[in-house]
Amino acid sequence: MSFLSLVLAAPPSSLSVNLKPFNGYGKLDRYLVRASSDVPDFLSADWLESRRKRPFGPRLDFSAEDAVKHQLDALKYNNHPRDDYGIEVMYRFAGFDPFERSTYFGPFFDLGQFERFRRIFHHSSYRVLLGHKDRKILSSLFVEENRFKQRIWIQGARPEEEEIFEFTMFQRIGGSWDGYWLTESLLHDGDVFSGGMAY
Repeated sequence: MSFLSLVLAAPPSSLSVNLKPFNGYGKLDRYLVRASSDVPDFLSADWLESRRKRPFGPRLDFSAEDAVKHQLDALKYNNHPRDDYGIEVMYRFAGFDPFERSTYFGPFFDLGQFERFRRIFHHSSYRVLLGHKDRKILSSLFVEENRFKQRIWIQGARPEEEEIFEFTMFQRIGGSWDGYWLTESLLHDGDVFSGGMAY
């Protein structure tokens, strides 16, 4: 049984098929098949709801302070609505090139794959951010017009767990992210990678 006979055996009611014999310069007869189906000219009933559920990430109307706040909120409720969702949000705000090594966490790391990025947050020094209880802004500074730094004290969910981190945000100029505040780096105050890290 040929492929064409299988295809034409029981065409769906919404599929129309036109067959035309074709004979090209002494070659065997062939058939040109043209198929079309009905395409609805309306949006699905849940289109608006699905647009509201789009992944959370940078927005043009966020200031640098808003961008840091939203990232920290996502990390505070890291496992809602699913595991490591807060880390996903951080990855969306990350302003590094996934094809090059990055100094996002200080030392040069290959962070192009989300899994490597995620593992660093589960490292002992950065895990204080995940599900933290409290935070306090220690200082904020616009280093340049499009570069912002903020130091934050974090109290973790575990007893006596507290650390200080520094966010460096930059506002992208040009391209499809023009005007968006993205995270250039998230640095721990201490030397957390002195012994090395397998990520």
